Amino acid sequence: MKGERGFVVWLTGLSGAGKTTIAHALAERLKAVGYKVEILDGDVVRQHFSKGLGFSKEDRIENIKRVAYVAHLLARNGVVVIVALISPYREGRNYARQLIGDFVEVYVKCPLNVLIERDVKGLYAKALRGEIQNFTGISDPYEPPENPEVVVETDKETVDESVDKIWQALIESGYIPAPERVEVAT
Repeated sequence: MKGERGFVVWLTGLSGAGKTTIAHALAERLKAVGYKVEILDGDVVRQHFSKGLGFSKEDRIENIKRVAYVAHLLARNGVVVIVALISPYREGRNYARQLIGDFVEVYVKCPLNVLIERDVKGLYAKALRGEIQNFTGISDPYEPPENPEVVVETDKETVDESVDKIWQALIESGYIPAPERVEVAT
């Protein structure tokens, strides 16, 4: 395992923006160079330790607090934690940042019209028909990060390009070492 320092990469963005896909690609890259990595994905978290919470602002913030607490425990024990969670409210993300400390916020940005067009899970169509209440971006607000460490634009970049941006930010903030330069004899 590389180092003993854990940290949290918190991916936030609308449903379908690519948070889970990026989380898995980043996790594979980190594991390939020796890091212990855990992914806390919003859909999985809801099934296991946030069961019973609804989608009101209060319940969403409670969900973020629960995820932040688990991420904090893992990170302080040397694990790199990648959180892929809509986390629509700045208040919740700020709570997570304060609790965790070693925190890199990544805004997974994608225009709503592109997400409606993609609609992989059919959720936007249901929300637009009024079949899903409190759907972030349609009938519930999403507060974009004001100063994220990284912004990836999944309508303009490949997954690898997005992961490269995050990787570079991790190097620049000292969470992972820069690649060693090899001098070529001439």
